[in-house]
Amino acid sequence: MIRILVQREPFDEGRELATLRANGVGGIASFTGIVRGEDGLTELHLDHYPGMTEAALMALADQANARWSLHNVTIIHRVGPLHPCDPVVFVGTAATHRAAALEACAFLIDRLKTDAPFWKRETFADGRSSWVDARDSDETAAARW
Repeated sequence: MIRILVQREPFDEGRELATLRANGVGGIASFTGIVRGEDGLTELHLDHYPGMTEAALMALADQANARWSLHNVTIIHRVGPLHPCDPVVFVGTAATHRAAALEACAFLIDRLKTDAPFWKRETFADGRSSWVDARDSDETAAARW
């Protein structure tokens, strides 16, 4: 089963992990991304293009499923205004063996950072606001797959 959600609402990581359990699953891996509050960041606003974003996330999940024969995949990405310490993304994978679950989870978060169409704007305590450019480190991480 593949679940893709793009939403404004917070998610419950424990509940999401529980949904990944299934008969035959020997390992579950997850990643939760949190909004950092560095340099006086007060808000991270994420925009997306409905339909296109979900399709891109589904394509990534399909790739991971084909490569690692996963039992379950969940990708949840929040949009709208977020603040430091808010969870922004959840990626969970379940497989027969732990290595597949771990590798698929890493693949998904690395590729999501570069392949999913989200636009991010940061606002800081001093009033500055700017769009976030792609980071070289994200491109390097995605390229390893």
